[in-house]
Amino acid sequence: MVETMVDNAVEASEWLRDYVDVEFYPNQLFQFGGHSVKRALIPKGHTGAEVIGKFAKKAEEVGLPVHTNTTAQRLLKDDKGRVIGVEATKNGKKITYHANKGVVIATGGFSANVEMRKKYNPELDERYGTTGHAGGTGDGIVMAEKIKASTKNLGYIQSYPICNPETGAIALIADARFFGAILVNQQGKRFVEELDRRDVISHAILDQTGRYAYVLWNKDIDDVAGTVDMHPGEFADLNSRGLMFKVDTLEEAAEKFNIPVKALQATVKDVNHYAATGKDEAFNHRAGLVDLSKGPYWIMKATPSVHHTMGGIATNTKAQVLDQHDKVIPGLYAAGEVTGLTHGTNRLGGNAYTDIIVFGRIAGMQAAISK
Repeated sequence: MVETMVDNAVEASEWLRDYVDVEFYPNQLFQFGGHSVKRALIPKGHTGAEVIGKFAKKAEEVGLPVHTNTTAQRLLKDDKGRVIGVEATKNGKKITYHANKGVVIATGGFSANVEMRKKYNPELDERYGTTGHAGGTGDGIVMAEKIKASTKNLGYIQSYPICNPETGAIALIADARFFGAILVNQQGKRFVEELDRRDVISHAILDQTGRYAYVLWNKDIDDVAGTVDMHPGEFADLNSRGLMFKVDTLEEAAEKFNIPVKALQATVKDVNHYAATGKDEAFNHRAGLVDLSKGPYWIMKATPSVHHTMGGIATNTKAQVLDQHDKVIPGLYAAGEVTGLTHGTNRLGGNAYTDIIVFGRIAGMQAAISK
């Protein structure tokens, strides 16, 4: 599954660019947490809005109907075991969708379903928010299980380390971390490599006093990252909540969150030394640290939220859904976060879209040629 994803990744990105008309930033790759090199393409605006917006436009262009406020409830099979449709409801009325070729399940994961999260990973209870949308409740997985589809790895649930402590929303403005921003705890000390895997950083944050951390960066970093100018609404919201500030000095940054100023200064002094020598002697920062001598600075409080569910429906490399005996369920396909055999125990940043687009295209093409 991993080989299929990576072998088709470039073609999938070119399809997004040339057919769906998604605009990517030229000559700008991200090195997300856990990656060994910079390899992630970034869409305009640094969010999913560019991709989803262009998909909506393309759907309208080709005459693809999109039915909203419609709840899929049951997969329908014929007497030979082939999936032939979906039963749904809208405004209290039952609707049956008949499938001439196949049904593709692409309903996402279950990060917003607290009870389902606790069932498979009890640690991820009500204390955790979610970065996902309210519809991420696992309905597609449940529907597939009811017709004896196999599910795998449901206990592997990823948290995103840098989120709004009050809303759970992912802090896109703190993507400055990928350009040299550092993480410090309430004692003003670094405690983890800032580009480690998401689960490693999340667990490290939860081990700190108060179960939170601070992200700190300066103008030199933001001149490259551009995250503050890119997300002015997010800064305004975080600032109004007392969760993020722009300050001129490290002393002011420490004062805003009652961090011991001498400890923070000592941490930054070490970071500046590591930046100069090119060797992070404390945590071996894989991309190299950046000098933090000059202000102004931004400092933000952050906690982890549930971000991605790696487990889900078992599929093969043709995106066909497998039953509990690893046999193909004819007429049924699945792609994206609803599936469970691509990301292992912890998805690498950037690989969700790769998974969605690669296997979504495969599912569509396989369904189109099915008999």
